[in-house]
Amino acid sequence: MGYKFLIYRFKSLRLHGVHSPFIFNLYQNVILHSGQYYTYGQIENLRAELRQNHQQLEITDLGAGSKVNPTYRRRISDIAKISAKPAKYAQLLFRLVNYFQPNQVLELGTSLGLTSAYLASAHTKSQVYSFEGCPNIAQQAQLNWQKLKLSNIEIIPGNLDQTLPAFLNKTTRVDFIYFDGNHRYEPTMHYFRLCLEKHTEESVFIFDDIYWSAEMEKAWQEICAHPAVTLSIDLFQVGLIFFRKQQPKQHFTLWY
Repeated sequence: MGYKFLIYRFKSLRLHGVHSPFIFNLYQNVILHSGQYYTYGQIENLRAELRQNHQQLEITDLGAGSKVNPTYRRRISDIAKISAKPAKYAQLLFRLVNYFQPNQVLELGTSLGLTSAYLASAHTKSQVYSFEGCPNIAQQAQLNWQKLKLSNIEIIPGNLDQTLPAFLNKTTRVDFIYFDGNHRYEPTMHYFRLCLEKHTEESVFIFDDIYWSAEMEKAWQEICAHPAVTLSIDLFQVGLIFFRKQQPKQHFTLWY
């Protein structure tokens, strides 16, 4: 992936190269924000604890698996080190939720619940629904949320191919969604199309690991080109999608 990062770095804009007022404000005040929120320390202390937890979990992997450790029995410490989203990007998700103030947040792929904790802490009046295919990981995530005293997260266990359509059938709109449940082309596009049916002009879609594989790159490119999408932002590790009708269709590769 090294050469892909070099290409991204070569293409990416700094602040002075952004001329869209909406994107400029988002980039300056949210994406590049370097201040600390009190909840950061609490969640990162928990991450440190989990990195020292050598308890083993039986893993049910319904997604693309782990490139580093694809076995079906993994230590919590390994999951925390390898699979959990790094603090830099989890805190970016916190700031995005804090900025847009969505009533409802969907997370496709829970892992140990650290990213869920950031999403839930950013706007405590929002309800976070986190979808997880592995029951043992879902159980561990719930224990972690209890430690952080978070009550606005609901875990939805089971196969995402069944649980996501069932959830969407019961809701009228999707405000904010973080796609991290399956890093293959067909499932990613399928989940995108399902959620697209419930999007609004204010919806925010965030895709994780957009350069994880050729399949994810293909999916990301097609999503950016979709007629309903007006603004897309490539931050290399994650991609942001917006549907703001008053904006001309533009794609931004921003340095982060």
